[in-house]
Amino acid sequence: MKASWEKIEKNLGVLDIEVDAEQVAAALDKAFKKVVQKVNVPGFRKGKVPRAIFESKFGVESLYQDALDIIVPEAYISAVQETGIEPVDRPEVDVEQFGKGQSLKFKAKVVVKPEVKLSEYKGIELQETAAEVTSEEVNEELEKLQKRHAELVPVEEGAAANGDLVVIDFEGFVDGVPFEGGKAERYSLELGSGSFIPGFEEQVVGLEKDGEKDITVKFPEDYHSEELKGKEAVFKVKLHDIKRKNLPALDDEFAKDISEFETLDEYKADLESKLKERMQAEAENKKQAEVVEKVAAAAEVDIPQVMVEEEADQMVKEFENRLRMQGMNLEMYFQFTGQNTDALKEQMRGDAEKRVLNNLVLEAVAKAEGIEATEEEINAELESLAKMYNRPADEVRSIFSSNGNLQTLVNDVVTKKTVQFLLDNSKTA
Repeated sequence: MKASWEKIEKNLGVLDIEVDAEQVAAALDKAFKKVVQKVNVPGFRKGKVPRAIFESKFGVESLYQDALDIIVPEAYISAVQETGIEPVDRPEVDVEQFGKGQSLKFKAKVVVKPEVKLSEYKGIELQETAAEVTSEEVNEELEKLQKRHAELVPVEEGAAANGDLVVIDFEGFVDGVPFEGGKAERYSLELGSGSFIPGFEEQVVGLEKDGEKDITVKFPEDYHSEELKGKEAVFKVKLHDIKRKNLPALDDEFAKDISEFETLDEYKADLESKLKERMQAEAENKKQAEVVEKVAAAAEVDIPQVMVEEEADQMVKEFENRLRMQGMNLEMYFQFTGQNTDALKEQMRGDAEKRVLNNLVLEAVAKAEGIEATEEEINAELESLAKMYNRPADEVRSIFSSNGNLQTLVNDVVTKKTVQFLLDNSKTA
């Protein structure tokens, strides 16, 4: 087989591939063995028709498509490996010559991973981030815990107030016509959470149990649904239940109930220590993000749109996984928000492009500096995952290898090392 690569423009090029006649003949043989199982010829059992009779009746051309399906993918993969290119999309194949007794000649137009022109990536100036914990922050964390452990008490008499959890039915109308995603029954809503359209929750405040009310709101001008943005809507609301939070006292008993500590002071000291650890981790993450963004911003790279599209698809999958962990799915999310998959992808496109850029730049830095993952580092990563999933490290490695994700794990190790390299070679402004 012969293969050559010619760049046409930016990240687009053409693989010129020729496969010798012997390989074409072998592919035609495979195609015949496959096709002959499906044809009926009088006087012969299915699958037993001689090749010569088959070709005289149906023509050798009837084998061409199956033969091409066999030989083209294999030849393309070999050509990619031989030329060292890195495709990021499916090729556009154009067969120029194919036939019995001939070699196969075809061109594969393909988008490849872009070249990255790095600017100076050592000595990047970073802002110093303090990780100090104030008493106000400790108290705020305590208040959050207090609310989290609050008892929800049914309110039989009286009106709903800000902070209450209410159970409502609602249906929305624009110009008297109900709209998609604007209806729900027995929906739990915390008043004051800001999870609904501005003005909705405020108008539920004051409604009593079993009360009904028409609530008029206006969708924001930047609302994600084109049909609803800027429109006035009327929601018919019925309130079924009101539950109010009964906050526990912040005392030693509270500390005993939610922790292993005997006093509130001991618990607050531990809480302060954990908050400091969290802030230090956040500060480190912020520095990592800052150094990568600055190096990426200074680099020159023309990102193929297909890479952004694939990353956006991946981000939608990750978002769906997070929803499932919260007991939701995309269909429910779209119903509540009025979005669809295309709108969600469009919303994520900017972050997807940023992700692709950062990954390409980090890959280029790793290549320039010869940063690789050692066997010890890969084993350490596997050990960490094994502890997380409570499985033997050998089993985790086997799972990663069998599903083709071991290289992804290796790439993650290299990425972490590359980011650390950039941090080690940065300076504080």
